[in-house]
Amino acid sequence: MYKIGVVGPIQSVERIIALAREIEQDMEFIPYIYEVATETKHLVETHNQAVDFWLFSGYIPYKLASQTNVSKDKLTHIIFSEAAIYRGFLEQSYQQKKFIENVSIDIIPSPSQMASESLAEIQHNVHHMYLKEFDVAIDPQELFDFHYSLWQASKIDFAITCYPSVDEELKKRGVPSYWVSPTKTEIYHTVQLFTEKIKTSYYKETQIGAVMLEIKDFDSLKERMKQGYRIQYLELRTKENLLQLCEQIDGSLIEEGNGKYTIFSTRGAIEGQIRFLQEKMYQLSIEMETKVTAGIGFAQTVFNAELHAHRGLRQTKENEAIDIVMIQDDGTIIESVGNVEELSYSYRAEDPYILEKLKKGNISIKTYMKIHALVQKMHWKHFTTKDLATQLQMSERNAQRIVADLCNVDLARICGEELQHTRGRPIKMYQLV
Repeated sequence: MYKIGVVGPIQSVERIIALAREIEQDMEFIPYIYEVATETKHLVETHNQAVDFWLFSGYIPYKLASQTNVSKDKLTHIIFSEAAIYRGFLEQSYQQKKFIENVSIDIIPSPSQMASESLAEIQHNVHHMYLKEFDVAIDPQELFDFHYSLWQASKIDFAITCYPSVDEELKKRGVPSYWVSPTKTEIYHTVQLFTEKIKTSYYKETQIGAVMLEIKDFDSLKERMKQGYRIQYLELRTKENLLQLCEQIDGSLIEEGNGKYTIFSTRGAIEGQIRFLQEKMYQLSIEMETKVTAGIGFAQTVFNAELHAHRGLRQTKENEAIDIVMIQDDGTIIESVGNVEELSYSYRAEDPYILEKLKKGNISIKTYMKIHALVQKMHWKHFTTKDLATQLQMSERNAQRIVADLCNVDLARICGEELQHTRGRPIKMYQLV
């Protein structure tokens, strides 16, 4: 049974858990209440080992939790729609028996543009709207002062706030106010999607995983060893290191011979110990005085997992700068796993138009998808062949050939030129089409 920590003010947490228990009986929902949103960090860091996932009552606690070391894959929050704001207007208009003409609103900017669009519509339909956008680290007292000063100056008829404590204090002072909280539909929809995501992650984590490691130039290494026992001692230390890795990921070790080893485990266990795998590979490379590479494969069957791992290992031979290549069951390739240079792309393309172009230009799908992924990762509006060569660890001549082929089939185009500091022709800049 998965344990879900639900974080927020008591009013929200009680509503969320009551609805969540109706939707999903196979998961345990544990309340973590705060008085002030800034307590979120402490709650998450203190109790992270006690829960499997975190569900937050809104964007504010979610944003605060995102600043901790907890994986963002474990975090989600109730998503508000514009309905929450309109509900406040409706309730207050009913209570005051008139349409609200002057209002103050505090809001935290979020990736969703729905709230901003709603505020723009509201601004067109009221005489005055006073807006305060704030950061998650704000003192709620500052928000209270914002609304209350406007009320004392008779500039507003009504206040809308994201903080329940601000709402309570305003009401105590006689200010008509409304706390923007998620509707029942919003809670239900988010919890339903979240629990489905958790179930999907469970099946994903239990996929079969294969880690195929290879000690480079093992034959020449044996030839360099003048004493026969020395290579055997090295092999024993290698097995010791790999058995420690097996123990960490609850896997089984198979010696393939000639400096090759395969470890079988589950996807979840392997992905959770990538850093430990890197450490062991580094130790082995120091002891063996040669490079150690790894291919990781995930799939529903042992055969396909091993096939993906073998393909990943082969790819490390094609590019000397890469130590680990991971291939997932959906065909996604991840190079330089766990490093800053990590690059994720697919060796599959489904667009018939692109497939036809690639076939015409004799360009591999893998090469095109890799360049496409790199452009997105680096947020390049344009690039040069030198940029590609540097990032993809290839010669500039090879990069020039690939880009020329892409241009010939209209998958890339020249978008400008860059003047060099020294004499010579201007450097061409390109864009993917």
